[in-house]
Amino acid sequence: MRKSQLNVLIVESDASLGQLWQRHLERQGLRVRLEHDQAGAIEALDLRPFDLIVLNLLLTRSSSFSIADAAEARHPGIPILFVTNTSFFSDGSVFGYCANARAYVNAATPPEDLTAMVEHYARSG
Repeated sequence: MRKSQLNVLIVESDASLGQLWQRHLERQGLRVRLEHDQAGAIEALDLRPFDLIVLNLLLTRSSSFSIADAAEARHPGIPILFVTNTSFFSDGSVFGYCANARAYVNAATPPEDLTAMVEHYARSG
């Protein structure tokens, strides 16, 4: 699978951070849709399949676990890369709550590292 074939959904409440990730992933040849809340994410999932979701664990006025559940119902097995800027779930318990969780990283992770993880987990399913 080539980079240009990967479709990524980013769900991030912080518009500037989401746009930073989006721009970096797109420069690497990935197709990216950025949503800022649960309603937008669910709508995106209804429109087309994605190879991976980058999902902020603690969204403003939205539930990341509801989005993860909806993604699994619509696209079984879709990998999810959780990001956060807190230590909440830093014990790894997020993997017990979401079977599709592939990684849990800090929101301050450099975009190039995030891109490498997205490409890896999107290809490995």
